[in-house]
Amino acid sequence: MIKEQISVFDIFKIGIGPSSSHTLGPWRAAQQFTASLAQQNLLNDVEGIKILLYGSLAKTGKGHGTDVAILLGLTGADPVTFDVDAVTPTFEGIQRDKKLNLAGHLTINFDYNQDLLFLFAESLPFHPNAVTFQAFLNNGKAFSETYYSIGGGFVVKEGEDNSKKAQVDLPFPVEKAKELLHWCLSTGLKVSEIVMENELAWRTEAETKKGILQHFAVMRDCIYRGCHTTGFLPGGLNVARRAFPLNKRLISKSEYANYNDWVEAIRKGGNGFNYTLDWVSCFALAVNEENASFGRVVTAPTNGAAGVIPAVLQYFITFCDGYSEEKIIQFIACASEIGSIFKKGATISAAMGGCQAEIGVSSAMAAAALTECLGGSQRQVLMAAEIAMEHHLGLTCDPIGGLVQIPCIERNTMGAIKAITASQLALQSNPDKAKVSLDAVVNTMWETALDMNAKYKETSDGGLATNIPISLPEC
Repeated sequence: MIKEQISVFDIFKIGIGPSSSHTLGPWRAAQQFTASLAQQNLLNDVEGIKILLYGSLAKTGKGHGTDVAILLGLTGADPVTFDVDAVTPTFEGIQRDKKLNLAGHLTINFDYNQDLLFLFAESLPFHPNAVTFQAFLNNGKAFSETYYSIGGGFVVKEGEDNSKKAQVDLPFPVEKAKELLHWCLSTGLKVSEIVMENELAWRTEAETKKGILQHFAVMRDCIYRGCHTTGFLPGGLNVARRAFPLNKRLISKSEYANYNDWVEAIRKGGNGFNYTLDWVSCFALAVNEENASFGRVVTAPTNGAAGVIPAVLQYFITFCDGYSEEKIIQFIACASEIGSIFKKGATISAAMGGCQAEIGVSSAMAAAALTECLGGSQRQVLMAAEIAMEHHLGLTCDPIGGLVQIPCIERNTMGAIKAITASQLALQSNPDKAKVSLDAVVNTMWETALDMNAKYKETSDGGLATNIPISLPEC
């Protein structure tokens, strides 16, 4: 049996909000479809396109920007580099002009209301997040492919044989936490060091470090931009941004011109409990308000949970004197391995497991990373991850109006605080006396996901989504 091999850059991806499974994944699927057309030498023969959205992609697709992402993906735009300020104008232009520039190569007629179908009552068996692309050709034939966005920006094409994907020779293969611990104890390496050794199977150490720091730069810029942008979030709920006024109040009259000056200004305010707590919340709010506004974020491991790890990392940088490239690389590498274990043993898709699979996993990742960076042992690192997830078990995904705003944004602040608390508990505990292992909590999370009612899995058919009266404009 072929085992899944996951790199740090599979867990952490640069993209555009608001959702990794509903925005980034469908965006990538659209790009793959146009690439398939090109490989089959069919791109010049396309006269029309239809897109069929199933399951959760249909039910919360508009609120999550699935339609926006797919159309931009079909044009050939890339979420890593595309100008975030051009997202909405480009999408609105396609709707208005009823034209789609396919792969940046061929302009075809496209009627948003007729050619993009939300099949609310239909779902495909493999995964709730499914999209089918149909290309109609000038010879009367059609070309069709179905893709599944399985969480965290991961995409699977129907009929694709994963066993044929290239495998690398990892020095320390890991499927479960117990295997990770075995490698750590037998070699004396930290979790992050195990990760960096494995990454050598894909690329040089210098390339891995450079890539991690590029991802950190996106996290850093996202926090800073979110703390300095005011207004309301798009989508019709009229949710006011809170990071801006909170930053303004906390920073008081301090003057600064850039991120580094801002960090120094924050430090000068002290490290009192309330002050620190407010800043952690501010960092998380900033990221997820950017995410909700089609901003550029890092899936960590998803967009809906994108604020937890940056907030805890920013806490480490600001209040724990962790502002060095090596510490940042260590933090992100360690976090990635915990996310990988959850991806292999359970899920990181809210459409499969509810919000425990997103905020819960991100909190566990952040707790582990912070613990290692603060000097915790390998056992304490795994203990911190277990504690964080244990207290997210059963968390449902019930976004109001299908938007990644309420309760998603505040949940990132809760996940960040829980991660810091879990780390402190682990650092003050003897892991040998722990009753619950990380593998046990991963298994429990998956069993809980399987038992969870489908209406609590990113469908907006239950929970807060049906108990809060709202009136959204028609999209």
